[in-house]
Amino acid sequence: MSKKILITGATDGIGLEAAKMFAALGHQILLHGRNPEKIAAAEKILAELSNDGSVYSYQADLSCPQEAKHLVERIKKDHQTLDVLINNAGVLKTPVTVTLEGLDIRLVVNTITPYYLTLELLPLMGHSGRVINLSSAAQAKVDTQAVLGKTRVDDMTAYAQSKLAIRLWTRYLARTLNKASPKLLALNPGSLLASKMVKEGFGVKGNDIGIGAKAILRMALEEDAEHHNGDYFDNDMGEFAALPMEHTSANTSSELMDAIEEVLRKFY
Repeated sequence: MSKKILITGATDGIGLEAAKMFAALGHQILLHGRNPEKIAAAEKILAELSNDGSVYSYQADLSCPQEAKHLVERIKKDHQTLDVLINNAGVLKTPVTVTLEGLDIRLVVNTITPYYLTLELLPLMGHSGRVINLSSAAQAKVDTQAVLGKTRVDDMTAYAQSKLAIRLWTRYLARTLNKASPKLLALNPGSLLASKMVKEGFGVKGNDIGIGAKAILRMALEEDAEHHNGDYFDNDMGEFAALPMEHTSANTSSELMDAIEEVLRKFY
């Protein structure tokens, strides 16, 4: 059965590779990107691959709360239902690291806006839906003051904090939503895949990006993932992995969620 799938950051890298695989299987793709030229190029690629599926394109800078809000409004206007949300868009290095709101751009794009999109689009998704949140093997203890924009951290620290944070809120939200809600999963698609981010951050060519794209498909489509609501799949290990004990405290989740909710109240 064809599914309607929204993939953020789908104009290149692992997002585009996954979108190509979904399109070839006949699924409908909601293609999100920031650059209009890259959106047009990706849309053309997907249209050629599509097996009776449809491609819808959306442009938005996810570091800007107002553009994120407008994106949600357009999607709700265009679609009554959504089967899968893949929060894939991510930032590691960028010339400007602080948003106009004074927030760290890595934490906004990688953690806060995905949370906002998930909350806003849940009404379109039933209990059979899924939210796939892209995490990473690079994870670090979250500084809630950095989430609030009150302290500054370097590129890799911000990235690693954002990737643990999205894993933590995936777990938290899965435990607080009712049984009629979609399943939420966090995913490390694989370390050092051949993406622009890996080249910029580590200066290496990277491994086959298809490894990560196939992991996204598995989490989005396969039945075994239905039994792991709130869990984290580590594609390096090839299995679901437990959260390290130092991050399981209720206080840790509570402080993070309080910080994210404060940002949403102020700016979204």
